[in-house]
Amino acid sequence: MAQKITVRIAERDYAFNAADAEQEELIRQAANAINRRLSGYLAKYPGKNMVDIMSFVALNETIGSLNLQRKLEALQNDLKALQEETDSYLDNN
Repeated sequence: MAQKITVRIAERDYAFNAADAEQEELIRQAANAINRRLSGYLAKYPGKNMVDIMSFVALNETIGSLNLQRKLEALQNDLKALQEETDSYLDNN
């Protein structure tokens, strides 16, 4: 059953519907990660406005996500190659 939760990001409250406890935990962890990044950028770039800071956070998180996606694709390709080698070996012996 969906549960309505509220998280605070950059001094603002946002309401979300979490389908289950696992999704609620993910939402809360994501909000905490965003706030940690925001704090780091605010300390590093005092005087920058929040739109700029949020853009830095979004860019940084997207770069990280894309890097992980590439690594996952490479691992999937490696797995496929190993499966093909194993199948070939078993077919020939």
